[in-house]
Amino acid sequence: MKNYIRHFNEININDVPIVGGKNASLGEMFQNLTSKGVQVPDGFATTSEAYWHFLQEVHIQDEIFSQLAKLDTKAFSNLKEIGASVRKAILDTELPDDLKDAIGEGYDALSKKYKGDISLAVRSSATAEDLPNASFAGQQESYLNVKGKEGLIDACKKCYASLFTDRAIKYRQDNGFDHTKVALSIGIQRMVRSDLAASGVNFTLDPDTGFDQVVMVSSIYGLGENIVKGTVNPDDYFVFKPSLEKGVSQPIISRNLGSKEKTMVYDTSGSGTVNLETPLGKQEQFVLTDAEVIQLAQWSLIIEEHYKRPMDIEWAKDGKTNELFIVQARPETVQSAKKDKLKISTYTLLDKGKEITRGMALGNKISAGKARILHSPEESDKLQHGEILVTERTNPDWDPILKKAAGIITDQGGRTSHAAIVAREVGAAAIIGTNNATKRIKDGQEITISCAEGDTGIVYDGRLKWDEKVVDISALDKPHTQPMLILADPDQAFKYSFYPAEGVGLMRLEFVINNSIQIHPMALKHFDRLKDTAVKEKIQQLTHHYPNKSDYFVHKLAEGIAMIAAAFYPKDVIVRTSDFKSNEYANLIGGTEFEPKESNPMLGFRGASRYYSPKYQEAFELECKALKMVREDMGLDNVKIMIPFCRTLKEAAKVVEVLEENGLKRGEKGLQLYMMTEIPNNIILAEQFAEFFDGFSIGSNDLTQLTLGVDRDSELLSDIFDINDPGVKQMIAMVIRSAHMTHTKIGLCGQAPSDYPEFAQFLVEKGINSISFNPDALISGIRNINKAEKNEIHFGMAESGN
Repeated sequence: MKNYIRHFNEININDVPIVGGKNASLGEMFQNLTSKGVQVPDGFATTSEAYWHFLQEVHIQDEIFSQLAKLDTKAFSNLKEIGASVRKAILDTELPDDLKDAIGEGYDALSKKYKGDISLAVRSSATAEDLPNASFAGQQESYLNVKGKEGLIDACKKCYASLFTDRAIKYRQDNGFDHTKVALSIGIQRMVRSDLAASGVNFTLDPDTGFDQVVMVSSIYGLGENIVKGTVNPDDYFVFKPSLEKGVSQPIISRNLGSKEKTMVYDTSGSGTVNLETPLGKQEQFVLTDAEVIQLAQWSLIIEEHYKRPMDIEWAKDGKTNELFIVQARPETVQSAKKDKLKISTYTLLDKGKEITRGMALGNKISAGKARILHSPEESDKLQHGEILVTERTNPDWDPILKKAAGIITDQGGRTSHAAIVAREVGAAAIIGTNNATKRIKDGQEITISCAEGDTGIVYDGRLKWDEKVVDISALDKPHTQPMLILADPDQAFKYSFYPAEGVGLMRLEFVINNSIQIHPMALKHFDRLKDTAVKEKIQQLTHHYPNKSDYFVHKLAEGIAMIAAAFYPKDVIVRTSDFKSNEYANLIGGTEFEPKESNPMLGFRGASRYYSPKYQEAFELECKALKMVREDMGLDNVKIMIPFCRTLKEAAKVVEVLEENGLKRGEKGLQLYMMTEIPNNIILAEQFAEFFDGFSIGSNDLTQLTLGVDRDSELLSDIFDINDPGVKQMIAMVIRSAHMTHTKIGLCGQAPSDYPEFAQFLVEKGINSISFNPDALISGIRNINKAEKNEIHFGMAESGN
């Protein structure tokens, strides 16, 4: 009897051939990680021997395999008929008595441990003794809220039948697995009452990019089937591993509220489950507390450390006890298996058409083709190779279809949903969680899906043109002059972390304020005194999570900065404080009540002059709070602060004083301050400015504008605006020389060194420390720097007479 079941305390990872990967992993964690605080519900598993015993004892083994031998392995024209007949043969048969007794023994042991009436999760785990490393994840069925011995026996029989679902048969056929050598183990585990609370999935890396310094936590209300099958859009959190290990107060660097439209709960009429509408009030709340997110992330690190590889982890929260449990863990197989990490594919959309819808982008690809709207896998014959699948959501039944699709678009689902996982596996461009794609897109319509524009994927009407480049960065020599990035979009940060940059020379805050925050900081600071009721209502909608409206600005800005700082940690990330012009600030929600009307905003109330002005200082203090939160609470002390458009020495002194008043004292806790060097006065008085700042960053556009007296946005004067003008280059040479004299770091941010090899040569000759590029210009910029440095070496050797 013992050969038919194994209790979790009798199983470890070496038992995959006997109980399958899922159950072996549960036993491994139960035995080794509960002592480290990781809570795993107890249970037991039927063995592969029990499966073979069942087939042989009831004399259906030959019938099953003879049916499978008739399978049309080319067109799979008879797959449905054969699958149905095999499943019927199993379901019409009783389990042998000795197997029933063994399962009953396991049930009695669990009932005794948990004292009384228990509900069970019954999950299938396929295995192959000759193929212990084979993965059959997601191919078989699970049954939840199973009660009583009879209910358990019935669920076990259904699990055995699910080894022969159409998708499982085709999966084995596609991957060359012999049906006669694959067995099924059944995991029987005490059910966590997540129907009364929450459940979710963790990855110990970012599943989209493979960035491995974060734990991604996704959460929904109710049972976990909704998140695995992509029925709902979950809450997502990123927790930064180094900050978690440091023990800082706030290692969560990003939160994204999902809509969580459905909640799966137990069916009150008996066993099984039902899917209910989530009340709107709960949809607008985060499922987990910060403490719970951190707890789950800590457990994820323990699990990852134990297995020595990235992991995909399922968890559940018990609504009766409020305890968290790990209910499954498996190796992450997509990003961790990818080779060519040193090859970068970049996609650039060359023109934009009419936007149809948008959702979460997976990866960075662009694809185009005919849209094919399908509502069920039964319609698979309608999808032709190269077409884009548009559907409400997917589950494992869709797997044979998805490999044909040039792209995938869903109404529902989050980053850990089935559609997301499969899209990454097959390398398809995918946009998920659009809410309305099946309504907005017409069947047969030519569309383009772009995932190359950040975290948001956009579906465009028509076939658009794009550019794709593949670069092997391992072939690039590392220059002495530091190549750095110019970034603004936090959602792109993890992807760009693999680029050969030495950090971020310029992080612009304006993108985060415009896109994530959207509201003028003074409108948040003085929400109660706003005159426009429509504006107040809009602000209330965006900030309903925050009783204190100012906290909304601080937290959103901090998370935007933190995502980029984490991506490049511990390399420098130089954050430029906000540099909107007054007309741009006015465009923010509530901005018109606080902004002056200026005839020339480019030379008006911008940059440093705002930070100490009574008209804006309160708003700047919110920026300071966000920066302090990132550096201290989140532990990202690689962040440096850069002040833009600082016109005079007196202004520099005032800004440094305001920063200090807000807990950002230069030199304290390693804080360094930089200044954008973009005004002629910055150049002329560079040695005096160096008394206030640790570094300079040449802003080439504004410096060219102010040196030549040319509006950089003027089409009429575009021929005159030239960074290669001798006067502009003389200004740059002067400030580099002054920086060297004062031992101040000096860099330049701009496109010119990538566009003009001679300009890169000029900067290298003058001894600049770093050059920052937009991501699409980084590779050409590095090549130009390398070429310049080689020329510089040759030039120096010739000068010395060698």
